Amino acid sequence: MSAVLDSPKAPVGAKPPRSEGVWHAAWRRLRADRVGMVSLAIVLLFVVMIVLSAGGLIAKSWQKEVGVPSAPPTFMGPAPKTEAAAIEGPKGPNVDISDVDPLAPRYKEWEERAVKYKTTEAVKAETLPFGGDRLGRDVLAKALKGTQTSVFVGLLAALVATLIGTLLGALAGFFGGKVGDFLEWLYSVFTSIPEILLLLCFAAVFGRGITSVAIILALVGWTGVYRQVRAEFLKHSVRDYVRSAEAVGASTASRMFRHILPNVSHVILVRMSLLVVSFIKFEVILSYLGLGVGVDDVSWGTMLAEAQSELILGHWWQLVAATAFMAVFVTAFSLFTDALRDALDPKLRGLE
Repeated sequence: MSAVLDSPKAPVGAKPPRSEGVWHAAWRRLRADRVGMVSLAIVLLFVVMIVLSAGGLIAKSWQKEVGVPSAPPTFMGPAPKTEAAAIEGPKGPNVDISDVDPLAPRYKEWEERAVKYKTTEAVKAETLPFGGDRLGRDVLAKALKGTQTSVFVGLLAALVATLIGTLLGALAGFFGGKVGDFLEWLYSVFTSIPEILLLLCFAAVFGRGITSVAIILALVGWTGVYRQVRAEFLKHSVRDYVRSAEAVGASTASRMFRHILPNVSHVILVRMSLLVVSFIKFEVILSYLGLGVGVDDVSWGTMLAEAQSELILGHWWQLVAATAFMAVFVTAFSLFTDALRDALDPKLRGLE
């Protein structure tokens, strides 16, 4: 009895301790995951590159011919033979023929200009770290600009598809009835058509362009998100915590998006990660077929399409550049999403 009386009491008027929020707890668990944090850093690095590229701070001159065609990658600077050959320019006559040739005074000026141009081009051609393409454009600048295009298309299309699938899946799973029947019919219509045919049909309607490709991919890819979100809402809508929220007067929107949605967010994030990877692949297919980004834009897909013809001549560096950028981003994004899924998974919250 004395132990009970001697126990400390909470001060009068003090607020009771609040439980840790879902997102705050998820961030704490994510910080403890080294692989997830490294992947997040890589993804943020790509985001920074995209912002700098969009602002014109890097890869601004990716369309300029800054080197000789198909220059191999090197970090060693101009080769002696190349530099010596560049210095040898056109020679003018050694005698004074200004009386018979009115252009004779310009010969020396043209000769100096040609030597300067060739020397500059030789230096640029020999110092492209990722080499040059068939037109002499910097492959590294193209890869950076292509990152902006491909990642933007993949992320935007995946975000729109996830929003569409999540909203429709939540409505179908929570309400059911006629709403669920109509959405199931709509889902069946889209899934009954092969994806590649649906992509080509929408591409013919919307035309080429970055925004058009994102819309096309979103209209095709929402069905997988819808199926999983509908199943999760069907399962969670009858659980005790949702029934309790309804008993205390929580609105329908509150039960759907404040109670159920956080508990199924890990499923949505995993599906979104898969969509980003799939949409980058489909962007490559559409660009290869001439239905993707416009001719004035560059993406990983257009770089791979160009690299196909270059490989016949043994010019592999554009293929390696596009593949390396794609592989690093896709791997980092997938690992980060897996780590975030584990941090948000309700089944793991009680294991701490």
